[in-house]
Amino acid sequence: MKMNKTIKKILWSGLIVILLFTGILLFHIITAKPAVYESPNLQVSRIDFKRDIDSVEAKQICSDLRSIKGLTSDSIIVKKNVVVYFHNNKITNSEKVYNELMSKRPYDAKRYILPAHLATKEVCPVNQNSMSYKLSQKVNQFFN
Repeated sequence: MKMNKTIKKILWSGLIVILLFTGILLFHIITAKPAVYESPNLQVSRIDFKRDIDSVEAKQICSDLRSIKGLTSDSIIVKKNVVVYFHNNKITNSEKVYNELMSKRPYDAKRYILPAHLATKEVCPVNQNSMSYKLSQKVNQFFN
């Protein structure tokens, strides 16, 4: 008898906790507003280095890039011999960033310029005609 009461209390407590968490989740989904990004002003650019970048030089390049106005400091990616960074194209452009970086230290690098045949291609890898894309758009519109 005592065992049954203890099990019932545990089950009721678990049910109440689950309902409480579900209610909090639903409240958050209903009241949360989507983040607003300045995506039309954000641009990605790349600088190619002639040799591989070691960790010391990577830190140096990152600190030099972070000092340039218009770059978002948390979005600098350094891999082997390529540096990819994001910048606000209302404040600066890739040519200005490249020139400022080269004036700080004599790096052996060149600015990556997109070939003309790739400039007109669509960059979104998602098939916008697929059923999963359309479903995700409907769910997104429902909650926003």
